[in-house]
Amino acid sequence: MASVIRLTKSDRMFNAFVVISLLIIFIILFVPIWSTITLSFRPNDFIGTALDGMVLPPWKWSLAAYKSLLGNNSFVKATANSFRIFFEGIATALILTTPLAYALSIKTLPGRKLLYVFIIIPYLFDVGLVPNYLLVTRLGLTNKLAAVYLPGAISVYNTLIMKSFFEGIPEELKESARIDGASEFKVLMRIILPLSKPIMLTIGLYYGVRFWNDFFNAMLYLNDSNLQPLPILLRNILLSSGMNEYVEASAFGEAPIEAIKAASVLLAAIPMLVAYPFIQKYFVKGTMLGSIKG
Repeated sequence: MASVIRLTKSDRMFNAFVVISLLIIFIILFVPIWSTITLSFRPNDFIGTALDGMVLPPWKWSLAAYKSLLGNNSFVKATANSFRIFFEGIATALILTTPLAYALSIKTLPGRKLLYVFIIIPYLFDVGLVPNYLLVTRLGLTNKLAAVYLPGAISVYNTLIMKSFFEGIPEELKESARIDGASEFKVLMRIILPLSKPIMLTIGLYYGVRFWNDFFNAMLYLNDSNLQPLPILLRNILLSSGMNEYVEASAFGEAPIEAIKAASVLLAAIPMLVAYPFIQKYFVKGTMLGSIKG
């Protein structure tokens, strides 16, 4: 018969403190999200106070803001550009990061320590904005979507996490393949990568979130309005008090301005919210296994 664990008074007080703290944190996080959601469904003829945004009466809601955004050509183009940056950036980053991480995981690699130095120094000492801008412009990447993801296609932090994961794969598997005559490229493609799904999805998520939300590089290098991604359009919408400073007043139809702002924020966040649950089980595993070794 299982014994009943009796909590002491201090244990109950601690549990109550934890529950109350988590409840307060939940309320702090939930209220602005819920307010944004309700605001995005606000009809054009809504009359009420600011507190009414906390409640969503079933007789006072409208899809006008979402219809206006999804029917707007600029928003559709910006969304398509963001998806291109997202997928092209992840593919480019993984193609560049994976071989580098694998090379660093080979302890017998000649010049391994020197390679470490070349990687760590730029990580510790950023060259600054002007050299990066000059490099990107001289490479002819201005007004090209690659200018958003190519400068950050290799992250030292992500490389070291992936390298630690590769080091955790049994060395016997690699040695057996090498004995059979496999080159290091074949070892990487046929042995390492099939066993590295958790870390690949984890690092891919890191890169994807970074490229999806990248505002600064897009603002610097994309001057063509047809190439602007969602962060730039979202910034223009949010900063325009009357939809006339950065965006034309009639660009999004007759929907309320505040509802359009709230709806644009939610639509921009949906892709990341949808992607995360599908790779959550790999995310925790990949992060933990990749962080065990330094």
